[in-house]
Parts: sequence; C-alpha cells; structure tokens
Amino acid sequence: MPAVGTRLAPPPRPGPRTTAAALVTALLAGLLALVAAPPAAAAPVLLSQGKPAIASSQENGGTPASAAVDGDPGTRWSSAFADPQWIQVDLGAPAALSRVDLRWETAYGKAYRIELSGNGTDWTTAYSTANGPGGNESLAVTGTARYVRVYGTARATGYGYSLWEFQVYGTGDGGPVLPGGGDLGPNVHVFDPFTPGIQAKLDEVFAQQESAQFGGGRHAFLLKPGTYNGLNAQIGFYTQIAGLGLRPDDTTVNGDVTVDAGWFNGNATQNFWRGAEGLALNPVNGTDRWAVAQASSFRRMHVKGGLNLAPSGYGWASGGYIADSKIDGQVGNYSQQQWYTRDSSVGGWSNSVWNQVFSGTEGAPAQAFPEPKYTTLDTTPISREKPYLIWEDNQYKVFSPAKRTNARGTTWANGTPQGEKIPLSRFYVVKPGATAATVNQALAQGLHLLFTPGVYHVDRTIEVNRAGTIVLGLGLATIIPDNGVTAMRVADVDGVRLAGFLIDAGQVGSPTLLEVGPQNASADHAADPTTVQDVYFRVGGAGAGKATVAMAVHSDDTIVDHTWVWRADHGEGVGWETNRADYGVRVYGDDVLATGLFVEHFNKYDVEWFGERGRTIFFQNEKAYDAPNQAAVQDGPHKGYAAYRVDDSVTTHEGWGLGSYCYYNVDPTIRQDHGFRAPVKPGVRFHDLLVVSLGGNGQYEHVVNDTGAPTSGTATVPSTVVSYP
Repeated sequence: MPAVGTRLAPPPRPGPRTTAAALVTALLAGLLALVAAPPAAAAPVLLSQGKPAIASSQENGGTPASAAVDGDPGTRWSSAFADPQWIQVDLGAPAALSRVDLRWETAYGKAYRIELSGNGTDWTTAYSTANGPGGNESLAVTGTARYVRVYGTARATGYGYSLWEFQVYGTGDGGPVLPGGGDLGPNVHVFDPFTPGIQAKLDEVFAQQESAQFGGGRHAFLLKPGTYNGLNAQIGFYTQIAGLGLRPDDTTVNGDVTVDAGWFNGNATQNFWRGAEGLALNPVNGTDRWAVAQASSFRRMHVKGGLNLAPSGYGWASGGYIADSKIDGQVGNYSQQQWYTRDSSVGGWSNSVWNQVFSGTEGAPAQAFPEPKYTTLDTTPISREKPYLIWEDNQYKVFSPAKRTNARGTTWANGTPQGEKIPLSRFYVVKPGATAATVNQALAQGLHLLFTPGVYHVDRTIEVNRAGTIVLGLGLATIIPDNGVTAMRVADVDGVRLAGFLIDAGQVGSPTLLEVGPQNASADHAADPTTVQDVYFRVGGAGAGKATVAMAVHSDDTIVDHTWVWRADHGEGVGWETNRADYGVRVYGDDVLATGLFVEHFNKYDVEWFGERGRTIFFQNEKAYDAPNQAAVQDGPHKGYAAYRVDDSVTTHEGWGLGSYCYYNVDPTIRQDHGFRAPVKPGVRFHDLLVVSLGGNGQYEHVVNDTGAPTSGTATVPSTVVSYP
C-alpha cells in the first residue's frame, strides 16, 4: 500500500506503439517511487504531562509548577506578582517539538517567549509575542529540546502569571508513548455501599488466602466513601483492605476488619503480609481484633471502640505496626511480644511484654522501661505518611501526604490532611505480565508507577531516576529479580516515595534487592526526603532465593518507615546456604531515620550503619535460627554477628527501643557476645535495649558491647539496658 499522500502514476495504456518492455519499465518506475516515498509523519504526542516542572516562583503552596503539567484542568501554577517569571518542564530526553498549548487562567501573560534548551542552562527562543490574547493558545513550535519554558516579561493583569495547563507536543525516540491511568485489573475489588455481594466476595478471597502463606494470590479491596453495614472483612495473606476517602471517617464500616489465627492453631506469629488502611470501624462487639505479626500495617484507621492485638485464646503473637490511626478505646496488647505505634491516638494500652514503643502517640503509656517495657517518645522527629489511593471527582487519585517535623497525633483527626493529589492519569498502572523494560519506559516518560496485585518477574533493574516519583503497590504486589539483577534502584534525587510492595529474592543471587541512591551519594534531601514505607523483603520461603544485601541506603535523609527484611526460617528453599543472605540492611547515607525496623535471620549482620547521625525508633530482630555451629557465626574475635552494628567510623548515632532475640535450634550451644555493637563515643547513644534467649536455644553474653547481664536458662527472660553508654 502506498504511503499516505503518495500517488503512483498509472501505467500507459497499451497501444500500437506500446511494447511489453515499456510496460515493465513503467511498472518498475512506479514501484521505485513507492519505495522512495518518505514514511508518514508520526502523530505528535503529549510529552510534558507528569514530567518534572520548576518555576521562578509560586503564588502559594497550592499553585506549584507541577500543577500545570499534571493533566488536571482544575489545578494551576501561578507566580509571584512581578516580572519576569518563568515555568520550565523537563521532558526527560531530547524530543522533536511541534506544538505548545497554553491554557491561561485570567491572570495571563501579555508578553512572553517559548524557549528551548538541551541542558536547562542555554536557551533559544522558538516563539515570542508582545500581545498575547490569553485564554487557550496553541502555538506551532519547532526544534529539538529536552527542556521547554514559558518566559513571561509582561503580565496582562496586576496578578502573576497563571497557567491551568502547559502542554508540549512532539515526537521522541523512545517508542510508543505508554498511557497513564486505566482500570486496576481483576484482583482489585472495588466496592461502593450499594455493591451487591460484598460479604460473599470478602469470604471467597479469605478462603483462598487464609493459610496461603507462600501462595501466588494477591488481592486488594477498595471501598469508596460511604457507609457499609454488617461486614466482617477477614484479612488473609497478601490481602489489603483500604478506604478510598481522604480521611478514614469518609468510609465507615459498621462491622469488623479481622485478623485471627485459626489457620495456625491460635498462634499468630506467622500472620504476615497484609494491611488495613483508611477506614473507620464500629466493631460489632465494641472491640476489633487485629492479631498480626510482621509486615502487616494498620494505617489511617479510626477504631470507634477497642483494638485487640491478640488471637482468640490469647496465643502467641509477634507484631506489629500502627501509624496515623485513632483508637477511641483501649488497645489490648496482651500476648504481643513487640509493637510500634507512631503518630496516633489511643484511649489506653493494656500491658507490655518485651518491646512496646511509641512515638508521637497521644494517650500512650508513659516512659517506663524496663518494667513495664514501654519506650515512649513525645514526638516523631520527621514523618511523612504513605501515599494512598483516593476516589474523588469520579476518578482515582493518589494522595501524597506532606512531611511533618516533630509530629504528634494523626494527620486527619483535627483537619484536612496536607499534601498533593495526583490523578491516576499520571501513573502507569502495572499489571501482571508487564516487563521491566516497559516499566522503565513508563518511568522515563515521567509517569509514576501503581503496581496492581500480582507477582512480577524482572530481568533488569527498575530504575527510578526522577525526583518525586511514586512507586505504590496494591495487595502486596511482589517483585522477583531474575538472573541476579538488583530489583530496584533509586537515583540520588529528592522525594521518591516507595510504598506497599514486597521484593522476593530470585534463585540466582542478587548483590542487592533495593538500592536507595548510588554509592557515594551526597545530595542534601532534608527538605524532601525519599521514603520507604511498607516495603518488605524476603529471601527464601516461597522457594530458594539468595542475595548479598537486601536493602542498601546510600541517599542522605532517607526515611525507612515500617519494613520487614526477612531471610526465611521456614517454608521452601530454606537452609544455611540454600537461602544465603549475609546482610539485611546497610545504611551508608547520613541523617537516615528508621521508624519501625524489623530485620531477621541474616547469615551475618542484620543491620549495619555507616552513615552519620542515623536514628532508629523501634528495632525488632531474631538472629538466624539455622546457624550450624559456633564457627559459622564467628565474627573475628567476636562470638556471633551483632544484630545491629554501628561502624567504628561513626561519631553520632541514636536508637530507642531496640530488641534482639536468639533461637539457635540447630546448635543451642551457640553464644552471642552481644546483640548490639557500636563505637564507644559520646555521640553514639542507645535507649531501652533488650536481648532474649528463646527457651535457652543459644545465649547472649551481653546486651550492647560488654554492657548488660547475660541471658541464661530456658525461662525466656530479657536482659535489658536502659541507657548506653
């Protein structure tokens, strides 16, 4: 078929003087004309949407530069009331431009230029006017550029420059443009109060997931704002339930969101990988039951009654984590061995076992360690809540909460949560079967990522290079690196948000599973830190897996808020060398804060800290069960690798509420010199430490360095240190 716009001359009509040779010649000429015809021009595409944008100024906090490239016609950028002003977008790569569309607000630019740059420093003018009409302008602009800006020199009004939308069109060389938004796939179950069969669907999924500890099912239940009556949402493995309101009280359940341990004979210590977010509960009997262990978050919940953290029968329990939640009644801790509650409000707390820690929590019990074992900080020094999906204006958006300093209480109980609403159209909705190449293309286009519930094998590293990128998982979406690659790597940029997914080591050992920042990262991110929230790591359990380091944090100012980093002690593919992983978390960046750090069973150090001014609030650890003998865990002159080691080079470090437990069930004679090891310097301080020997399977000689009494016997009694040094 000829290219569009190309005509072939018809062959001459045969006549007395037309020979066969002449006819063949004419046909060949036509074919050559077809081959030589230029290809059809590619249609211009929108290149700027969701890309990084900056401006010379902004009128107020609600009118940032990003609002002009977000695809939302109801948000805008506006500048200060002065000349000149500019707004600039980074397309991510050079592109051949064809058009710029400007949708001005009433305050528009009378005189302005469209300028192009390849490096963001040197600019050329592609369009200029001294008499702009305002309104909607569509401007023909040609040239190749990565950076495009509108440079205003004269305002039409006494206000600033204000753009609802700044859209750049052209063609890049990255292949077809991936669309943002779309449906959320078959494993995201979206309800409104009038949806029929909600309870039946909840029960169906729970029947599949109740005991599927290492299964492949992944599910998310999303409840649109409204009131739901008579529900009992039992939450099994790899299941998330969440309200889609901005505030939890927007979505009320007259009923329960329940985790119990009937599948495991009343033992809740393996109730992993699940979550509840953004709901108000009126429990049927006045108290909701949430008997969980690690990797099970309870965020932005309003329980209009009490909360029981123990299973029916008050069997063993080993959790857990609450943040940005309000429990009107009492929290029944009961058999929970350890728990961390951050920036919340509770009506009371019943008791302690080993390691109950609170920061920024209204109604928390007073500091009392070592008995009862309460570690209580009045505020959390820095916090920023996990991004979450909302339903607003008949569309999905992701709300990205603002950073708080010296936080106390919830973000929502006394007003509207502060942050940014980002339309789903700015996200690439990742579904099972997507390749790492496609995911990286979406990131290169400037899209955020929303992983729908599923298991994703990646044959190359997912590269998160753009500042402010959100990578959000639903239903414990699981990423498995193949062929020994690192699953995900984050550049040394501001404000990346990683949340809500599980990285599961592949059969070929990876050097790292997640890298936050490159080695020797040095940029200051204090104003806009990267956050890692409800991101979990697993080596073995679902099958043989290996990694040298699970998570390496190189970027300064990173916040690690609730992670479980686990080398499996049970399941498939488990053995001292079978699921080898030497280090759980290694922190190289300065000013890194960990709130809710659960790291267990690594062959050597569970946590190593090399950066300055690091802080950890709550640490829970078990040493590797399966060490074959004392020699296997010999750390030079030290018996046993410490659970938490601060490097000798560090001068300032602080930790609150840290616990380590040993259960050497292969060789119960193994001794640990200590659970914690750190340089003896005035700036390196710890508060409320404990070590526990579980049933006498192995023992600790000290708690930290050479301080603290040894554990002994089989009584599982902690040895504690209130303050070190």
